[in-house]
Amino acid sequence: MISAAQFEKEIELIITNAIREDIGDGDHSSLACIPPDAKGKAQLLVKDNGILAGVDFAKKVFEFVDPNVKLDLKIKDGEKVKKGDVAFYVEGASQSILKAERLVLNAMQRMSAIATKTKEFVDKLEGTGTKILDTRKTTPGIRALEKWAVKIGGGENHRFALYDMIMLKDNHIDFAGGVAKAIQKTKKYLETNNLDLKIIVEARDMQEIKEILGEGGVYRILIDNFNYADTKKAVEFIGDQCLTESSGGITLETARKYAECGVDYISSGALTHSVYNMDLSLKAM
Repeated sequence: MISAAQFEKEIELIITNAIREDIGDGDHSSLACIPPDAKGKAQLLVKDNGILAGVDFAKKVFEFVDPNVKLDLKIKDGEKVKKGDVAFYVEGASQSILKAERLVLNAMQRMSAIATKTKEFVDKLEGTGTKILDTRKTTPGIRALEKWAVKIGGGENHRFALYDMIMLKDNHIDFAGGVAKAIQKTKKYLETNNLDLKIIVEARDMQEIKEILGEGGVYRILIDNFNYADTKKAVEFIGDQCLTESSGGITLETARKYAECGVDYISSGALTHSVYNMDLSLKAM
């Protein structure tokens, strides 16, 4: 996993690029009709039910645009919200509030949707001991926001990108000449380059699981697209030799049944690629 410092850098890059994209050489709509010394106040209105996420990100955006803008927070990240709630009040230069408005709303609407979806999975898995993971099926350019939202919703992050963990999937295995060769080559690569990265290997059947365990040194086996019966059999066979993860088209409706097979983790791209934004708005007062 990436460090806290790396994650903060990702957030900074997202804000910088988003402001560049949205404002360019100036917010001419505001510059045209609002005096630079005008002060204003607005409220973040919740127009849907779910889990709120992105409040701390909103603070960073307003701070980036104008350090003199003040936020009065009423609801924290991770808290349940309902239609009609006010998440926060923001007060300061009217032009600054308007510059930050769209980025704050776009991010919070998406993050809140992801946190809400994640919380549904977390609740579904309650009592099983299985944890829900996100994937790399994220929106290009804002992965850090979406993975942050998963954490806010109670889930856990998988690897952040291709550089912070080794994951040998079907194409890697086939190109390498089989699962055993893929693992052997990976271990040699890590040793040669003095890298300390965890190894996850995808298994498509019980034979590959046996080969993976035979090589050793694997952190987690990804039990991919197995049915319930075969998943349970695989978990029992693996035992405590390494951690286990179920993946492959797992939905909210099927998640608990996979968890009851005894896997340590379930990963689902649905946390980030199949959500509808929570309805939020920033209204002047």
